[in-house]
Amino acid sequence: MVRIAIAGGAGNVASEIIDALVATKKHEIVILTRRDPPSTATSGVTYAKTSYEGVNELADIFKNVHTVLSFLAPFDQEKGIEAQKKVIDASVQAGVKRFAPSEWIGAGIDHMSWYTFKGAARTYLAELNASSKVLEYCLFQPGFFTDYLSSPYRLAKHVKAIETPWDFERRRMLLPEGADDAVMVFTTVQDLANVVARAVEYEGVWPVDGGITGSRLTVKQLVALGEKLRGRTFDVSTFSAESLEAGTWEPKWLPRIDHPSLPIEQIEAMSKVITAGLLLALKANAFDVSDGWNKLLPDYKFEDAETFLAEVWKGKS
Repeated sequence: MVRIAIAGGAGNVASEIIDALVATKKHEIVILTRRDPPSTATSGVTYAKTSYEGVNELADIFKNVHTVLSFLAPFDQEKGIEAQKKVIDASVQAGVKRFAPSEWIGAGIDHMSWYTFKGAARTYLAELNASSKVLEYCLFQPGFFTDYLSSPYRLAKHVKAIETPWDFERRRMLLPEGADDAVMVFTTVQDLANVVARAVEYEGVWPVDGGITGSRLTVKQLVALGEKLRGRTFDVSTFSAESLEAGTWEPKWLPRIDHPSLPIEQIEAMSKVITAGLLLALKANAFDVSDGWNKLLPDYKFEDAETFLAEVWKGKS
């Protein structure tokens, strides 16, 4: 049994992982939240309200904590960078053994400015450990959630199946030109949660490279899988990198990317910007990751994308 602190514990991905940790009935879990704690209690779970502004305050919360998992996902990048640095500093000050920064996506973050805070945390942790290991940490990177390809059908308990440029429901895709061989890793939300729950109990040293691979597909294979499962040719629109970077591309349709980290009033304006970034990132193989945790947990069976999505789309017109 270990004591685990969850920063950004009100988030959807955090909630999935908290459920997996609670289900083990082995750990004490402290959930950090900016909101008032809920009135109902879950066995083994306590709450700590915090603004993330004071290192000493956070260090007090982290007393006797073995592992800190961060799920901070701010829209304001500068505030996000500062908050994550303070969580790291507080972890060191409190003597935390293991830390996971707010990753939970692919290894690459180029073209995705909304992930600037992730890059800053990676640099900060690497510099912290440059001379000697100050804080054991792992970048948990599952690639892209397979669950997102089930939109509008929601299978996960907390994570919503948001719209993406790869629309299985309406049999259409937006893609960058010349990206047939670009690679995407797809991992289900449940597999990510299960891996993290096992990683907390892992007796070896956490790897910095925390790749988690459910399925690895090229763009060409992704299109073929969609057409196979949906029984019809997809309407595929492609766009040059130059037009995507300049913002001059004109798609026939756009996904409405209503991710919980986006303010509601920003969703419409940001959907085109984020979609362009996702397409450029896809071409740069940003959603490819290693299979590091697959190798460290050889007995765990991952659900491949085709099996998962075949069940989602079975019998749907």
